Amino acid sequence: MKLIAGLGNIGDKYVFTRHNAGFMVLDRWAYQDNFSFKQESKLKAFVCKTKINDEDIIFVKPTTFMNLSGEAIRAVMDYYKIDVKDIIIIYDDIALNIGKIRIRANGSDGGHNGIKSIISHIGTNNFNRIKIGIGPQIGPSEYFVLNNFPKEQSEILKEVLDKSIDAAKSIMLDGIEKTQNKFN
Repeated sequence: MKLIAGLGNIGDKYVFTRHNAGFMVLDRWAYQDNFSFKQESKLKAFVCKTKINDEDIIFVKPTTFMNLSGEAIRAVMDYYKIDVKDIIIIYDDIALNIGKIRIRANGSDGGHNGIKSIISHIGTNNFNRIKIGIGPQIGPSEYFVLNNFPKEQSEILKEVLDKSIDAAKSIMLDGIEKTQNKFN
């Protein structure tokens, strides 16, 4: 069983913000593959359980808001008994330019509060990640990440969301190293 989590903030005012890139990937994937999320209050997340290539996949969008994402990830891991080696976290990265993604098998939080929360709650920084570029940053980061993507970036955004879906599928099928070689 695999856990694929997209990070973001819940609520209409955040839907198209840069900080919601992880949610956007899962929403696009759900639209393309015709699955839907159900709110699971006890897991602090919107959850969808499905199969890809005969493997159970749990898609997760935390309802805890970005800075407390680790609470939901830990709850889902415990409930479904998912090992840390079987999780993929998809989130925004201010240090990468729009249109770029970076695949990592581990690393620091890089100043990202959602990742900081996950590391704190699961007790390790050794988990698979797909970082989606939202830069270059203009102004203070706390304001930049909560602004919507500009309309002129919509085509680039669609491409990077699709690329992120492909990368997640590649991690599941081919492993992290082959995926890094292919996408980084």
